[in-house]
Amino acid sequence: MELQELLKWRYATKAMNGQKVDKEKVERILEAIRFAPSSNGVQPYELIVVTNPELRAKLRPVCNNQSVVTDSSHLVVFAAWENITEEHINNVLNDVLDERGNYPGVDDFRAYLLQTYRSQSTDQNFIHAARQAYIGLGFGLLAGANEGVDTTPMEGFDPAAVDEVLGLREKGLKSVLMMAIGYRDVEKDWLVNMKKVRRPNASFITELY
Repeated sequence: MELQELLKWRYATKAMNGQKVDKEKVERILEAIRFAPSSNGVQPYELIVVTNPELRAKLRPVCNNQSVVTDSSHLVVFAAWENITEEHINNVLNDVLDERGNYPGVDDFRAYLLQTYRSQSTDQNFIHAARQAYIGLGFGLLAGANEGVDTTPMEGFDPAAVDEVLGLREKGLKSVLMMAIGYRDVEKDWLVNMKKVRRPNASFITELY
């Protein structure tokens, strides 16, 4: 399908049928998220891919009992760094150097990043990290559609409870959103045959000439 058709085909699937998505398809979706844009290339969030049935059963009650938590093939939790530390920045820049080798300006860039994130509070850094995760989510949703796979973006959950179930705080992470990956249940999903509705261009787009 063309891009516009993919955008119209995909929707926030409300019920999934439990069918497993091929490993290769999931890997390509996750790779699309990994290659999503990120401010300064820092990528201050991580993906927790949950397939363990017991863990997902524990997560469902703290996710507004959304059925896709347990009925999807894979549940991806986007977990932002609680803070963006000097260690994080140095690890990112060391990865860059491993791939590109030393290049002019890299030391100045490192100093700029360290000063930028040091000058912000922990809360400011976390908010920034969480916003970056949303960019990754967008790429994941589109990649899923490209694979013919359904996805459900989710904010409706108790982050503190999710963090406890998955042991995220011990890793310096906090959950910010989720994406279920699977296949729509055409018998149970009330939204499956509904026409997609979006605001018209006239009220959504303003062009300044």
